[in-house]
Amino acid sequence: MASREYNIVVLGAGGVGKSAVTVQFVQGIFLNSYDPTIEDSYRRQMDVDGRSCTLEILDTAGVEQFTAMRELYIKNGQGFLLVYSVTDRSSLQELIKLREQVCRIKDNQHVPIVLVGNKADLGHARTVSFQEAKNLAHNWGTSSFYETSARTAAHIDDVFADIVRQIQKRESAAAATTEATAPEPMTPSSSSSGSSTSHGRNLSASEKQAHGRNFSIGALSTSDRRSTKRSSDRHSELPVSKGGFEKKKKKKSAGLCVIL
Repeated sequence: MASREYNIVVLGAGGVGKSAVTVQFVQGIFLNSYDPTIEDSYRRQMDVDGRSCTLEILDTAGVEQFTAMRELYIKNGQGFLLVYSVTDRSSLQELIKLREQVCRIKDNQHVPIVLVGNKADLGHARTVSFQEAKNLAHNWGTSSFYETSARTAAHIDDVFADIVRQIQKRESAAAATTEATAPEPMTPSSSSSGSSTSHGRNLSASEKQAHGRNFSIGALSTSDRRSTKRSSDRHSELPVSKGGFEKKKKKKSAGLCVIL
């Protein structure tokens, strides 16, 4: 079976570790230095629940940068990782507005989204609790939540596998809806069935009777039509007077007028 492709977009404020999470997933290495990203694209194949899939991952700039480009990314994305840092409360608040933007552009409140709290290894600097972020994801309704560490690779693969499952579930639901609402094909009536139909619809008793009369009129035999024509021709040969009666022919014989 051919590998399915999915477009994943990584969004979040600058400095939360979006690139570090992505590179750890794709290349298995940790980026120790911070280099602001404009746009980087990555590709990796993975198996999710026994099915092969290829992930096209777009690592984007921070929330405050390149907002016009971000709308284009959202339109083309199928699933979204919203990343914040557990050491930066404001980065979590940014994601609330960012999710609203994603749902508005996609015109759907049930977009595949995973909330990702990165830098979980920096427990001593934490400002966002696990429960607080989990509650936020729960309020979003359909979003999953993970705390990750790009340094240790904790839960990195889980995040990407989860977003793929969400996309697949959405596709399956859409396909089932399409199949359920598709019109049933019209079955042509059989000439040997003994029932009359009109345009695939069963005829009522009165319609069948009218249908039978029309059929009888149209089904005159050739001899019947010829007989009808000869009778019509004989009548047409008789001249008709102005009064509508047949004229009586007169014949002269030996000075007598005999009326025939």
